Amino acid sequence: MTSHVKVLVVGGGAVGCGIALHLARAGWDTLLVERDELTAGSTWHAAGLLPLFNMGYATSHIHDYSVKLYAGLEAETGLNAGFTRCGNLRMAQTDARMDEYMLYSATAETIGIEHQFMTPAQIKDRWPLVRTEDLKGALFHPTDGYINPADVTQAMAKGARMAGCRIERKIQVNAYRWTGSEWVVTVEKMVDRGGNLIPSGEVYDIHAEHVVTATGNHAQRTAKLLGIKIPAIPVEHQFIVTEPDPALMRWRADGNPEHPVLRDADAKWYVREERGGWILGPYEQGAPARFEYGVPDSFRADLFPLDLERIEEEYMAMIHRIPTSETVGLKDDFNGPICYTPDGNPLVGPAPGLRNMWLAEGFSFGITAAGGVGHYLAQMMTEGEAEIDMASLDPRRFGSWMTTEYAARKNEEAYDHVFVLHHPDEERPACRPLRTSPAYDRQAARGAQFGHVNGWERPNYYAPAGFDDHDSRSFRRGGWWEYARAEAEAVRQTAGLVDATAFAKHTVTGPGATAFLDWLTTNKLPKVGRINLTYALTDAGTVRTEYTIVRRGEHDYYLVSAGAWTDYDRDNLLKAAQDFMGAGGEYVHVQDVTTQWGVFALAGPESRAILSRMIRDVEPATALSNKRFPWLSMRTIELGMVPVMAIRVAYTGELGWELHHPIEMQNHLFDKLIAAGEPSGMKLVGARAQNWLRQEKSYRAFGTELGRDATPLEAGLDRFVDLAKEFRGKAAMQAKGIRSACVTLLIDGPADADPWGREALFLNGKKVGRLTSGGYSAAFGKQIGMGYVSPDLTAPGTRLQVRMFRELYDAVVTEDSPHDPQNARIRIDG
Repeated sequence: MTSHVKVLVVGGGAVGCGIALHLARAGWDTLLVERDELTAGSTWHAAGLLPLFNMGYATSHIHDYSVKLYAGLEAETGLNAGFTRCGNLRMAQTDARMDEYMLYSATAETIGIEHQFMTPAQIKDRWPLVRTEDLKGALFHPTDGYINPADVTQAMAKGARMAGCRIERKIQVNAYRWTGSEWVVTVEKMVDRGGNLIPSGEVYDIHAEHVVTATGNHAQRTAKLLGIKIPAIPVEHQFIVTEPDPALMRWRADGNPEHPVLRDADAKWYVREERGGWILGPYEQGAPARFEYGVPDSFRADLFPLDLERIEEEYMAMIHRIPTSETVGLKDDFNGPICYTPDGNPLVGPAPGLRNMWLAEGFSFGITAAGGVGHYLAQMMTEGEAEIDMASLDPRRFGSWMTTEYAARKNEEAYDHVFVLHHPDEERPACRPLRTSPAYDRQAARGAQFGHVNGWERPNYYAPAGFDDHDSRSFRRGGWWEYARAEAEAVRQTAGLVDATAFAKHTVTGPGATAFLDWLTTNKLPKVGRINLTYALTDAGTVRTEYTIVRRGEHDYYLVSAGAWTDYDRDNLLKAAQDFMGAGGEYVHVQDVTTQWGVFALAGPESRAILSRMIRDVEPATALSNKRFPWLSMRTIELGMVPVMAIRVAYTGELGWELHHPIEMQNHLFDKLIAAGEPSGMKLVGARAQNWLRQEKSYRAFGTELGRDATPLEAGLDRFVDLAKEFRGKAAMQAKGIRSACVTLLIDGPADADPWGREALFLNGKKVGRLTSGGYSAAFGKQIGMGYVSPDLTAPGTRLQVRMFRELYDAVVTEDSPHDPQNARIRIDG
C-alpha cells in the first residue's frame, strides 16, 4: 500500500466514496481505506431515497447536486447506479403543512429545484390507489426518486479510481498523530474469521497531508482517536417490505408508470414501490439511540430486532392512505443504525482544534447527500472555501460543553422530528433548559419565551402568563407576533432591555496582539477606549466571522461575535494565532471568556435617562454625555454595585449601550435595571424584535447576510474594509469582485405574514436574487427584508417582487439604514 498521500479518506460508505471521487477529480493524490467492505455500514441497509425537500439552503444545494451527479454516473463509469427517477409526492393533510411546502418552495426556487403543487383531485386522477379525500394537496418533485445504495456507492468508487484514487478494504485506523506538517495514521489489516472481523496484527503507517473521516456509525471511535467531540450517534430506523399488492401489480401490468415515492408527512412515513409491493419507512417517536460510546467489534452488516409495536400507528396510516395494502403480508424488515446529530444536519468541515483534519460525519440522509458533500467539501479543501456557505454544517457549531447524554437525546429528537412541521419559529424541547444565564428565572417569571442558541436559553419574546409558545408557531404571523411588535415599538419609542449574554466573547492579548489582529481583520484597529466593527476573512476572501473589537489597552482586546458560533470563533482565532506566531509574529494569547461575562443591551430614547438613575460617578450628570462617553467607545462604569464594561453601541440602531458585566453579579444588575427602567416605560425585549429592528438599520448578521459565500464588499461593508493595509484574504476578496450585492427592501406583502429570509426575488418574472433575512418593520408598518441581488439592481427605488405563498408581492430597494440613515438618534447628546 502507498505510504504517502495528499489526502486519506477514512470510510467506504456512500459519503466516503463521494468525497474520494471529488478530491481525485480535483487532482489530489487520494487514498480511501475502509475497515470492512465498501457499503458495510448504514449504506447497505439504507432505503436509497433521494429527497430534494430540505428547508436549509446549503443542504438543498447538496441534495440537488447529488441527484444531478447520480443521473450521469453510468455514462461516466459504465456502472448502473440503480437510479429510478419516479418523482416524490409529499402530501399534506393540513393547511399548515401546505404553508410549510410553500415556504420550502421559496427556498427551492432560489436554487432552481424543479417542483410543482398538486391538488387532491390531480393526485387521485394520476395515482388512483392513493386515498386523497382528507388531503389539502401535495408538493411534487418530478426529478426525485430512489437509487440502489450499494450500486451508487460502487459507481462513485469506480469513478474515484478512474480519477486516480486508490481504495483499500479491510484496513482499520488505530491511531492519528499530527507531526506539525502531516498526519501519521496507524492502520491495521483486518481479516475475516468465523464471520467476525478481527485484527491481523499487520500494522503500518500512512503519511497524509490531509485526512477526511467519513466513518458513519463509528464516529464515536473516531472522536476518541482524535481526542475531540463528535455529536454523531446512531438512532434505530425501521422499514418494512410487504408482499406484492395485487392491485398495484394490476396497475403496473396495465402499462401505468411506477408510483412516486409517497410521503405523508403528517402521518410520519414514506412509502415506495418494491417489486410489486411496498416499502414503508416510518419516523416514529421513541426510536432509541444506539452505540453511544462506540460500535461493538462484533457488529458488522447487522440489524436490530424489529419493534412493530413502535411503528403500529404509522403502519395503520399507510393502510389508510393506500387501502389495497391492508391485506398484503410482510415480506421483510430492517431495523438498522443511522447516524444523527442534535440538529439533524451533518458535520462537514474542519475538525475543532486540529489541522488538516476534516469531518464528514452524522449523515441521516447519507445517500442523498454523498455526492453533494463530496463536491462542496472538495471545494473547501482545494480552493479555500465552497461556493455556497457551509457554516450551517460546520462541525464547530456544537460547543465543547456538549456531552454524550445531550447528543444522544437530541439525536433521538431529531429523528422523530423528521416529519414534524418545520416552523421557522420552531424551538425543540429536548435537553432544555441546560445553559442558563443567572437572570433566567427572573426572565421566565416575567413571561420570557426562550429560544435555544448554542445551548444557551435566550428570550425570544415576552408573553402573558399561561401563554403557550408551541401553539403560537406558524409559517405566517404566529401568536407571538403582537408581543414582538410591541417590544420593537418600545425600543423605538421608549427603551428596551435585551439579554445578550449568549454573545461569544474572547480576549486577545500579548505583545503580538495588535499586529495579529491588524493582519487578521479588515478594518483599522480602534484606539484605546474605542471600538470598531470588523471582519475576519476566509482564504477565499469571504466572511469567516464578524467581530466587534473593544480595545482596552495597547495590546489588550476584547472581541464580541455571534452567540451561536463560540467554538467556531475560538477555533479560528487559535489557529490564526498559531499561523501568525509560526510566521515570526510575537506571542498572542487567545482566551474564551464567554461564560465570564453577562451582557444586557439597553436601547431606546430613554436609555440614557435609565442609566443615569443607576450610575455612580463623580459627575453623574455628564458621565453618559457625548463628551465623556461618545458613540463607539467603551468606558468602565459602576451601575449600583456592579462594575460594568459599557460599550456605546446598539444593534437596534437607537441610543444605547451594551452592558458587559461579571456574570455572577447579573441578578443584582437585572433588578436595578428593571427598577430604573420602570419610570421610562422600559420593556423587556427578545431576539425576534431585535432581529426586525436591526434590519431597519440594514445591519448585516453572520449566518444570513454575512457568510463564507460572500465578501464584505459584496455585503456593502466597504467602510469597514481598509484597503490601505494588508490583511488575510485581501487578494482573494479583491479578485472575486462584486458578483452580487446586499440590499434592504421594504415589502408590501400579505396581511397575515412576513418573509422569513428564504424567498426568491424577481424582476419582470425573472429571478434576480434572494432574501437572506425578513420580518416586520415597526417603524414603517410593513414587511422588511435583506438579501442579495444583481449588482445593477441596488439603487434605492428599484422595484422588485418577492415570492411568498406562491404569490408575487411588490418590494422596493431602500437606502441603507432606512430608519435614521444619518444615525442622529444613536449620536444624540444628553
